[in-house]
Amino acid sequence: MPTYKIALNFEDGVTRFIDCKDSETVADAAYRQKINVPIDCRDGACGACKSSCESGQFDMGSNYIDDALTEEELQQGFVLTCQMRPKSDLVIGIPASSAVCKSAQTSLSTTIQDVRLVSDSTIALTVAGDDIAKLSFLPGQYANLQVPGTDAHRAYSFSSMPKDNAVSFLIRNVPGGLMSSYLTGSAKPGDTLVMNGPKGSFYLRDIVRPVLMLAGGTGLAPFTAMLDKIAAAGGSPFPVHLIYGVNTDTDLVDIDKLQAFAQAMPNFSYALVVVDANSAQPKKGYVTNHLEAGQLHDGEVDIYLCGPPPMVEAVNQYLRDQGVKPVSFHYEKFAASA
Repeated sequence: MPTYKIALNFEDGVTRFIDCKDSETVADAAYRQKINVPIDCRDGACGACKSSCESGQFDMGSNYIDDALTEEELQQGFVLTCQMRPKSDLVIGIPASSAVCKSAQTSLSTTIQDVRLVSDSTIALTVAGDDIAKLSFLPGQYANLQVPGTDAHRAYSFSSMPKDNAVSFLIRNVPGGLMSSYLTGSAKPGDTLVMNGPKGSFYLRDIVRPVLMLAGGTGLAPFTAMLDKIAAAGGSPFPVHLIYGVNTDTDLVDIDKLQAFAQAMPNFSYALVVVDANSAQPKKGYVTNHLEAGQLHDGEVDIYLCGPPPMVEAVNQYLRDQGVKPVSFHYEKFAASA
């Protein structure tokens, strides 16, 4: 059975080598050799493992969906490590640091400290546990929470950094959804929730230039965690601007937190954008309607985007139309799970 040498080039400049059989995926080979490359579903559905192939031959198969990897992205050299099988030695660029990929994922039992419906569309959840302080995650990453009484899991971004052995989430309220029904129906403080994580390659990198954050709906969650981290470090030496878009005024949550961050950090600013034409907010429409040239800094900017797939595609198209190529563009697109 042929075995190939795979070079994994991480974004912090570190390269690690693994052996990969032609019958196994690159992600499986990496995990077998204790390198935790970004991955979640393993089914070619989420895109969490999207990387770039810099050289070599491989078979991507056909068991993945367009939302995870488009034909255009494949032609540009992007791959899904959970699906690709080598046909030669490979060099693969992994969009995460080597330190993150060596961090073991943890399964721990937590207790619900607080659960509230903060808007018709959003649930705020705080869980606590003695081991949370030991949970090593970067702001922007997410965890899988097990729906009590089932084997099902749902992925949610941390909306805060650990504090007093507790951590928080902002969760979209999906009518009839398995987790949503539990959280809005029977969940109460003291209930047990099993958490597995951290996961994902969407996280705050070192701030070395202006930062533009784009949040859609509960995609705000990873950004409040990032802002927690920035504030704890004494603020940012470069401008950090957040544009937070929702459908209606009632969908706006955690505005008090954003205001507190703005007061504490002179280099942080934010704008609220609401789709509803009858909104009381001055900025109406979509996030892309309110992107300004000054916020893009002629491409000398790091962009972070978290929102539903149509928003991610709209921002990508906007940048192409403007001819702007940011120094780095990190995004997490999510879809509601029933």
